[in-house]
Amino acid sequence: VQLQASGGGLVQPGGSLRLSCAASGSIYRIDGMAWFPQAPGKQRELVASITSGGSTNYADSVKGRFTISRDNAKNTVYLQMNSLNPEDTAVYYCNAAIGEKPLKPSYGYWGQGTLVTVSS
Repeated sequence: VQLQASGGGLVQPGGSLRLSCAASGSIYRIDGMAWFPQAPGKQRELVASITSGGSTNYADSVKGRFTISRDNAKNTVYLQMNSLNPEDTAVYYCNAAIGEKPLKPSYGYWGQGTLVTVSS
């Protein structure tokens, strides 16, 4: 199983970016999916998550600015980021709980990260 994140880049304050993270490999089901930015010198923090049924949760710091969504047919999770500010600068990692076989528990997998830089 692999997670491939993409969509990062350099954006000016107030701008927008859309991140994607696609899962591939031996996948029977995907439960929760989430995004964890890691700023320089800091730990990864959960900012947005989505269940298999589409329920979402957000950190207070991104509420109203970020939107997480998923396309179950494509095994992909997205993060639409609007009104970006320099404090959002980080490597963004996606995480997914993936079950490879029926009746077997799911395990957490990490993507490789995609860098988002917010600067003028």
